[in-house]
Amino acid sequence: MTYTVKFWGTRGSIPTPGPQTARYGGNTACVSVSGPDGRLVILDAGSGLRPLGHELMVHRNGPIAADILLSHTHWDHIQGLPFFKPLSAPGNSFCILGAAQEGVALEEILRRQMDPMVFPVPLRALAAAIQVQEITEGDVTLPNFTARAFRLRHPGTTLGFRLAPAEGGSDFAYLTDNELGTGARYPVGANWRSRLVEFLAGADTLIHDAMYAEQIAPARCGWGHSTPREAVGLAAEAGCRRLILFHHEPEHDDDALDRLLEDTRSHASRTAPGLEVVAAAEGMELPL
Repeated sequence: MTYTVKFWGTRGSIPTPGPQTARYGGNTACVSVSGPDGRLVILDAGSGLRPLGHELMVHRNGPIAADILLSHTHWDHIQGLPFFKPLSAPGNSFCILGAAQEGVALEEILRRQMDPMVFPVPLRALAAAIQVQEITEGDVTLPNFTARAFRLRHPGTTLGFRLAPAEGGSDFAYLTDNELGTGARYPVGANWRSRLVEFLAGADTLIHDAMYAEQIAPARCGWGHSTPREAVGLAAEAGCRRLILFHHEPEHDDDALDRLLEDTRSHASRTAPGLEVVAAAEGMELPL
């Protein structure tokens, strides 16, 4: 069975459209996983969800069904939901899974995002069938994947995911908005790093936050993000074959990301021989 991972949004914090970001993309986080049964898994709902929705509507052959896994509900990870066209079509069905935040239910957060004060169409007015399911660290029930969630080091309750196609295929992990540096404190326990490595052990592909250049990272301690070199260290420790740098800094244009990728590959060749390092780009597809 063939499954395909496709990147629709690779940026962090805020969309950065324009000629300077055309190659790696300016949309915020959104990744789709498609399989032979036609049901999608969508990882995060940043502005990249909008072009994914257009693609689905153009090529639909019957009702559209998908599970949308939210790493967390910061704006750049949910801002595409109000503009996701399949939500406005009757017959489509979606399950949105994610964590509550600071005692506020996930469904309430999504409703507030589309409150009439800030958006003209309320969530309840959308025509598709929408189920909202709260999840925490541990197993996640999906129709076509074996999936698990793991709490990350980022402000708020943020989850990373590991997925394995139920019909056979390589495991991959999606860990965006994750601070690997040790300077900041998060409520994740003293053995967090060893548990994370165990969670990732043997995964073929790791999609990981790589937002900050090495020289800026110390000034961003506690902001919940990592550097490419830190991501290399984690991928090597977990025995991953491929690392995909993700959640690109909005201040980095394509040329800056080229330089960052070159430096990361050079570092990996010295510290993690055999690790393949790629920078996520909109439209990039990977088979599982």
